[in-house]
Amino acid sequence: MEKLMQYVWQHRLWHPSDMATVDGESLEVIDPGLLNYDAGPDFFNAKLRIGDKIWAGNVEIHVNASDWYRHGHDNDPAYDSVILHIVGNNDMRIERHNGHAIPQAVMECADNFAAAYDEMVNGTSCDPPCLQELSELPDIYKTDWLSSLAFERIYSKSAHLGEIIARCDGNWRAGIYVLLARSLGFSTNSDAFERLAISTPLTRLLHHQGNETAIEAALFGQAGLLDETLSECPEKDYLDSLRAEYVFMKAKYSLEQPVGLGWKMARMRPQNFPHRRIAFLAKAVADGFQIASRIAAVDGIESARRLFDIKLDKFWASHYTFAPTGMKLVPGMGASSVNSLIINVVVPAMYHYSTAFGGCDTLETCVELLQSLPPEDNRITRLFDAAGISCPDAFTSQALIQLRRNYCEPRKCLYCRFGHRFLSAKAIRRR
Repeated sequence: MEKLMQYVWQHRLWHPSDMATVDGESLEVIDPGLLNYDAGPDFFNAKLRIGDKIWAGNVEIHVNASDWYRHGHDNDPAYDSVILHIVGNNDMRIERHNGHAIPQAVMECADNFAAAYDEMVNGTSCDPPCLQELSELPDIYKTDWLSSLAFERIYSKSAHLGEIIARCDGNWRAGIYVLLARSLGFSTNSDAFERLAISTPLTRLLHHQGNETAIEAALFGQAGLLDETLSECPEKDYLDSLRAEYVFMKAKYSLEQPVGLGWKMARMRPQNFPHRRIAFLAKAVADGFQIASRIAAVDGIESARRLFDIKLDKFWASHYTFAPTGMKLVPGMGASSVNSLIINVVVPAMYHYSTAFGGCDTLETCVELLQSLPPEDNRITRLFDAAGISCPDAFTSQALIQLRRNYCEPRKCLYCRFGHRFLSAKAIRRR
C-alpha cells in the first residue's frame, strides 16, 4: 500500500483542490520531488506551499502516521529535513526533536484505484494481469513504450557483457568468448555453458590455436562429457584420444572441472545437444577466435551472419554426441540459431564496444540488425500476441521479453508505462 501511495504522490494523482494538512492548512505541491530508491526519506527536494509559506525539503510517506516512530525515524538525523508527512491513517501527531509538529496530510486512495492496483499486482485471474486492458489499448500507446523497452534490453545486455569482461581482467576477446558460450546454451543450458567457459579460459586455449583436438579435449573434459562408455568402434577411439589429451591439458593448466553442470537434453533437437555446441565453440577457438575482432566491423545482417559461418568437420560432421550414429552428415547450425546468436552476442557486443571505444552510428546499426531479423517465437511473444501486440521483428520480440521478465513477472506494474496508464485512468482524484 505504501508503494501505491508513493505512486499517487509521484504522479500527482491527488487532486490539488482536495489537498490540505490535518491542521486545516492549504497544501499545494509545486514539485513532488525525486523518488528515493535508497535509505532515507521517500522523496528528495520537494517544493510545497503550506498555508502562506513555501517549503523546500523532503517528503516521507507511511500507511499509518505511527509508522514514523515504529520505523525509528524520530532518532534518525536523515529525517530532520522532512517538510511533509503523507499518511493513509492519521493515528497520531508526529513531532520533531524540538517538539514542533511535522506538517501531516492524509492521502485516501479511491477504492476502485486501490482495488485495480491490488488486482494488477497480486491478482491471478489472467497473465499478464492487464491482458484485457492491453488488448484494448490503441497501437499508438504501445509503440513508444516497446521501443524504449528494446533499447533498455540492449543497454542491459551490454552492461552484462561489461561485467563479464571485468571478470576476465578487462580482456575483450575473453569476454566475448564467455558471452558466446552462454548464448550457445540457448536458455536451456546457458548457465552451464557460461560456467564451462569461465573454467576453461580462452587465454589458455589460444595457446593451442590450430589444434582442434586439444581444444575439444579441454572443453569436453571440463564439461564432464568424456565419461561415456562405448564398445569398440571408431567413436571409442576418438573418445579415448580426447580423454588422453584432456589429462595433459588439465595438468598443464591446473584446470578445475565445474561441479554439477547438469546438462539438459530432454525434448531437445539433436542438433542443439550441448556436444554440438561445444564442438562449435572449440572450432571457433581453434580458428583463432576471429569472431571477437570481427564484431566491431559488422555493418549489416549478412556480415553478422558470416561471423557464425563455421562448419563442423571430421568427427562432428556426422555426430550429435559421441555415440555412433551411422549417418554420413548431420545438419549444421540452423538459421534460427544463428539469428539468436546475432541477438544475444553481436548486438550487445557491438553496442558495448561503441560505448568503450566510440562509434556514434553503432546503436542505429544494432537497431537495424534487430529489425531485419524475424521475431523470436517463444511463449512470451505468443502470450502478448494474444493481447493484440503484433511482433514483426526481433526488435519488438526483445522488447516483449524485457517487458515480461523485468516488469510483468516481478509485478512492477507501477514502473511500466502500460500499467501506469491503466492505473492512472482509474484513479479518482479526490481525498
